[in-house]
Amino acid sequence: MAAPTIASAEEYPPTPPPANPSLAGSAVTSVCDGNVPYITYEIALTDPDSQSTSNTATLILSDGTNTESIVLGDLVNGQLSGTILWPGASVDANGEPSGWPGWTKVGGQWVQTSGNFGWTRNLTSATIEVNPDLVVPLSYPDATPDCATAPPGVTTASVETPGLVSTGVSALTLPIGLGALGLVAVGGVVMLSRRYSRR
Repeated sequence: MAAPTIASAEEYPPTPPPANPSLAGSAVTSVCDGNVPYITYEIALTDPDSQSTSNTATLILSDGTNTESIVLGDLVNGQLSGTILWPGASVDANGEPSGWPGWTKVGGQWVQTSGNFGWTRNLTSATIEVNPDLVVPLSYPDATPDCATAPPGVTTASVETPGLVSTGVSALTLPIGLGALGLVAVGGVVMLSRRYSRR
């Protein structure tokens, strides 16, 4: 009777490596509600092999110079969702807006400032961090006719010099053209004067 064949280690299939955790499908969105800027988030962690070393979600905002880390909370069964005020925004006890990023009240008047998280109006990156991380698109919400993202009665739009109606004549050449027309008019008057004087 032949001895049983013992399989070598090379004949067993290798154990597949553990799957990397993923935040695919997670999203962060800016919204304006009741003249207040908010950030809403939906975070989903897929980690079938329990490789993630953290259960706390953090949102990291940056404009390339400044950075702000906002702890969103702990995931429950790999899920976390909610809404938070945009950094620098505030509401009073009645839920009415009382502050906006980049604005401060001085002497009863709202004035723009580089403080109060004004830089978050021009973000260059936003990252959800759990381990793994996920870069997500996020920008300060635009104002609409129904929702202001700045104090009442003020605007952040730059004042532009009104342009000329599009006629093919630039603002630079217009004074030259008017000057030329003036010379032609003067010349015509001189010529007429000479004709009448000859008579």
